[in-house]
Amino acid sequence: MDELKATYLVIGGGIAGVTCVETLAILHPEKSLIIVTASSLVKNVSNVSFYAKTIVKFDVNETEASSLQKIHPNLKIVYDSLKHVDTKNKLATTDSGKVIQYDVICICTGGIPRLISDSGKSNRIQGIRDTESVQQFQQRLEAGRRMVIVGNGGIASEIVHATRGIQKVWVVKDDYISATFIDPGAAEFFQDTFKSKPLESENNKHVILRRHVFMEEDTLVALNKNLKSAALGPDWYKKLEGIRNETGEQELEIVYQVEVKSVTEQTDTEYPLKVELTNGRTVECDFVISATGVEPAVNFTWDQEPVKGSDGGLAVNDMQETSNKDVFAAGDVAHAAWKHAPHWFQLRLWTQARQMAGMAAKAMHARICNEEVWQDFCFELFTHCTTLFGFRVVLLGKYNGQGLGSDYEILLRTTPRLEYIKFVLKNGRLQGAILIGETDLEEMCENLILDQIDLTAFGDDILNPDIDIDDYFD
Repeated sequence: MDELKATYLVIGGGIAGVTCVETLAILHPEKSLIIVTASSLVKNVSNVSFYAKTIVKFDVNETEASSLQKIHPNLKIVYDSLKHVDTKNKLATTDSGKVIQYDVICICTGGIPRLISDSGKSNRIQGIRDTESVQQFQQRLEAGRRMVIVGNGGIASEIVHATRGIQKVWVVKDDYISATFIDPGAAEFFQDTFKSKPLESENNKHVILRRHVFMEEDTLVALNKNLKSAALGPDWYKKLEGIRNETGEQELEIVYQVEVKSVTEQTDTEYPLKVELTNGRTVECDFVISATGVEPAVNFTWDQEPVKGSDGGLAVNDMQETSNKDVFAAGDVAHAAWKHAPHWFQLRLWTQARQMAGMAAKAMHARICNEEVWQDFCFELFTHCTTLFGFRVVLLGKYNGQGLGSDYEILLRTTPRLEYIKFVLKNGRLQGAILIGETDLEEMCENLILDQIDLTAFGDDILNPDIDIDDYFD
């Protein structure tokens, strides 16, 4: 039985695991560190750019795990999966029998796919989550004529946007597309782009619309994952460039407020799969892409089971520590169990995986050095920056009125195929925002939400394109 020893032990090679390793390499380079990853390829973050204090855009790259040793000379990489954690004796056992003694450990095992129920019956049902699954998708796309896309999050949205030359039937359980991130108005804005290219700003006139929308908190939906590879980054769909079936018929049909009832394979027919929907309709296709979210991957055993959240994730406090002392967790496997700031909530995204992992590393370092550390400022405000249908999308605070009940107001400005700006206000104060396109309003919105400035005096003019409201809050 192999035995290893390290001050810091990190489990997982996704964005959370690698961010934790990179942060520890900066904070405590002289101490020993081990990362356990099931794949030789890991995910790291690059080209980090700040639109404001808490609004960060970055690229996610796939790299050889061995490249991490360049930033941390005391790093050892174990290519394996976690099997058991003995928290009393601080021992972690891998599937191959390696035993690692640690002082502090961070679990970053991510999530497992929550695929549609018949996924085990056919290899033509596939979840898109990592490089391997993207390659499988590319191969099927080359020969496929029609596919069914199930899900309404970022992955499903980008498949629809990025693929050409194949018939697509998009099955969504909501009454509008991309409901994970946006509201019905933004969905309509995006659907207009299916038909046309974005217009130049000088050819458009700004229009201000004002309306009331009352919504409850959205169900948490994240990206598909499996156990062996790290999650895709926000620009994963670019891998589809040049892998399109240009000979097929281009078509998109969106089926709303339905789910998949069953998927069966068939022979001696034009298409090998028959998909039955809950509205009674059947769709024949070559393959099904399932992008219906993840469940926390706690696929190992413990000597003492830690407290878990309602979603099955490892409950962590504001230091990312579980109920077991010296056991930390970050990313999709973690459940944020601390009392949240008024404008922050958990949504399993690449952005939060990176934030949680950085916080976990700081707390682990503080534990070893017997120092005090405070929670990072990024947890004061929910932020996410991504790309949907070719547009930059920035989400801030309670952008869909999450948890605000029915007593709030929405201000909206939209220019077809150019920009979509939505402000959520309560008692005259900005609570959240959706910014689609090159709006240049990110920093102003961040400040208005964090400072809770009373905007009552501005009325609808806060989104009047003829008034540079940003000048008031420099």
